[in-house]
Amino acid sequence: MPGSLTISHHEAAVALEHADAKRLATVLEELAYLLEIPGPNRINEAQLEALCEGRAVDRTELSRWARGTAAELKARL
Repeated sequence: MPGSLTISHHEAAVALEHADAKRLATVLEELAYLLEIPGPNRINEAQLEALCEGRAVDRTELSRWARGTAAELKARL
């Protein structure tokens, strides 16, 4: 929940509470799923552009990143 994450722009460790890490992993898995599926529930192009924050839009890369990050989080839980 709010305040459970500490991030620095330096070479410092990042900490996330266990429950929040588990929740974030689930959200990232769901994001990957919504990027991959066909049909009306799929994340649309406008949403994808927003998620890419001005970078080149690459649905496959974002899905792979989300799944990989979720797996890494779960492995550390």
